[in-house]
Amino acid sequence: MGKRIIPRARGKGGPRYVSPSHRFLGSVGYYSAPGKGNVVDIVHDPGRSAPVAIIKFEDGKEILHVAPEGISQGQWITYEGEPITGNVLSLSKIPEGTKIFGVETSPGSGPKICRSSGVFATVVSRIGEKVTVLFSSGKSKIFDGRCRATIGIPAAGGRVDKPWVKGSKHGFQMWSRGKIFPRSKGVAMTPADHPYGGRSKRPRPSRSVSRDAPPGAKVGSISSRRTGKRKGR
Repeated sequence: MGKRIIPRARGKGGPRYVSPSHRFLGSVGYYSAPGKGNVVDIVHDPGRSAPVAIIKFEDGKEILHVAPEGISQGQWITYEGEPITGNVLSLSKIPEGTKIFGVETSPGSGPKICRSSGVFATVVSRIGEKVTVLFSSGKSKIFDGRCRATIGIPAAGGRVDKPWVKGSKHGFQMWSRGKIFPRSKGVAMTPADHPYGGRSKRPRPSRSVSRDAPPGAKVGSISSRRTGKRKGR
């Protein structure tokens, strides 16, 4: 009898494939009102690619921020202050051409866009209460001017520049987040491990199924444009 394939084992929800969220520091956010906070510490979060800054405000409340490049421990972070690195401002108050990250999708939603290391956007223009923001992908989006963002670029932007010297190091990094590594093709497995496995040279059965297939035969990738995992960064 064959074994369960990896996607089916993952769907069961066992400890092998569960993301270790108990190790994560928590969600990043913004202070609810204009104020000033001090950078108490800059720490590594296993659940993020960028370091996290712990900001302590004057009322004693602590909030996690994605740390921008160039920030330091003991620095003060100001809300609705000067447009300098680390400060949080409304988009309507940020000068055009400024690099930003942690953009809110709606006023008060908290940072939602551009939170990974080295990922930033640029304020392009302002028309009334609307602000146009250009992303590194080349796409632009119009936001409400009351949406807030952090000035600067998330730290650790050179994270992907250093290559993996050993495959085991890459594996440890992937396993720490519950990711699968290495990813083997089904045709490279044994018949017991995958339906596509085996040494026979017959091509594997197609996963694509016609949209007009009868019930019982309509299983798999129904009228799919493409199959297989997407490759690239």
